[in-house]
Amino acid sequence: MWMKTVFWGLLLFMLVATTMAVEYGARSHNSGPWSWCDPATGYKVSALTGCRAMVKLQCVGSQVPEAVLRDCCQQLADINNEWCRCGDLSSMLRSVYQELGVREGKEVLPGCRKEVLKLTAASVPEVCKVPIPNPSGDGAGVCYWAAYPDA
Repeated sequence: MWMKTVFWGLLLFMLVATTMAVEYGARSHNSGPWSWCDPATGYKVSALTGCRAMVKLQCVGSQVPEAVLRDCCQQLADINNEWCRCGDLSSMLRSVYQELGVREGKEVLPGCRKEVLKLTAASVPEVCKVPIPNPSGDGAGVCYWAAYPDA
């Protein structure tokens, strides 16, 4: 009998807790470790100038000098919160698009299409072996936004 009471008590508690969480926005997009990366909260987005150069060189098929690779990887590793690394790469990519006046399907640089540049930028954490949160659990990988067409 007491097991039934405990079960129903826990069930009632979970129902009330879930309702309160929904009511007070506990599941909003502003919660979780990625919310620390929001410039509105004072986070300073890294310019990743080394990665900017590396991604452009890789996209057009040029050899990336060791110093450029090293600078990029160090700049990415210097972002202390691994949840912010892909966001900063995405910001860097948007600034490249803006600088070059890029539209969908267009060549960003001679011999480099927008989609290729996006995938190149998204793979920087894997190239640098710098950990990012990802479902595979191996600590490195490709930024999630590479899978979305409007990223």
